[in-house]
Amino acid sequence: MFDKYTLGIEEEFQIVDPQTGELRSHVSEILDEGTMLLGEQIKPEMIQSMIEVGTGVCRNIQEARADITRLRSVIAALARKNNLAIVAASTHPFSHWQDQKSFDDKRYELIIGEMQMVARSLLIFGLHIHVGVAQPERAIQIMNAARYFLPHVLALSTSSPFWLGVNTGLRSYRSKVFEQFPRSGVPDHFDSHSSFQRYIELLVKTNCIENGKKIWWDVRPHPFFPTLEFRVCDIPTCVDDTIALAALFQAIVATLDRLIDRNLGFRLYRRMLIQENKWRAVRYGLEGKLIDFGKQQEVPVRDLIYELLEFVDDVLDDLGSRKEVEHVHTILARGTSADQQLKVFQETGDLHAVVNMLIERTMENVPYDVNIDVSAARAS
Repeated sequence: MFDKYTLGIEEEFQIVDPQTGELRSHVSEILDEGTMLLGEQIKPEMIQSMIEVGTGVCRNIQEARADITRLRSVIAALARKNNLAIVAASTHPFSHWQDQKSFDDKRYELIIGEMQMVARSLLIFGLHIHVGVAQPERAIQIMNAARYFLPHVLALSTSSPFWLGVNTGLRSYRSKVFEQFPRSGVPDHFDSHSSFQRYIELLVKTNCIENGKKIWWDVRPHPFFPTLEFRVCDIPTCVDDTIALAALFQAIVATLDRLIDRNLGFRLYRRMLIQENKWRAVRYGLEGKLIDFGKQQEVPVRDLIYELLEFVDDVLDDLGSRKEVEHVHTILARGTSADQQLKVFQETGDLHAVVNMLIERTMENVPYDVNIDVSAARAS
């Protein structure tokens, strides 16, 4: 039963010069050979200093770990071959969006043409986690309830405290940058899948969008795959953190699905209330408080995350993900990437030292020596 909650993970990496720490618009050098090695698992994004990789459809968290770790390893090796490095963080500490080149692609040209500076200034890097939900009606029901936990998981993922060389005072500045996009942020809840479909059809009919891919909510039913796609997170620097968040979202989906099977409801909160908690996660990360709407009280975010871990505990053994979800305790103890970046900057006053730390931590528990024999891949 529990193998139906398949997983897919997409990570967007910065391409940097390890000597200067600057972003470099050199995706083509990595993409040419990467496509031969990884096929459709690697692709460019709107800016040339970003490279995206995505796992296949994984039956469990162990398959997801193996695939995403391999992808990081290959991308890092291809970058080193070109005297570059990759960084997993949702903003670069000091590079400027005006210095980046856009990728030559018709789709991105249309987005920039439509959104102008909002699109051109989108120098952010994200993590997308897909959890399989086969039935469209059930996907809407689970999405409605899962919205409540988006700020909790965002707080665990924060990795974007700096923007254009400035300490923003926020743990997830990426979230604020992306809010400039239309149809982003926390979605409203829907009465049914048909009401969601009517919403999509209205936007298509009135020339707002061509299809559901231009809905960029923090969680959405994927327009083409039978998954719920969670898009709220910053990209963690450490791969172990990425795996923990993927396992946690999978456990949230499985727990909510089981509640529905038992005709047990989960209270649905208005978007405006969840947005209050999201702002707190954006601003303070793990160091702040979220609102317990049931009790109508502020509660330390760590306490609510412990409650979330208790909420999903019953499904972890069936999913085979207890070890991966327990890594959340490690994140709570040592802090997120944003916390670590701020600590390095406080100690050194040097944003280049922050980039060096990010380069090193991006490869933590990722195999360094990997075969990137393009000639062998071409021959096969």
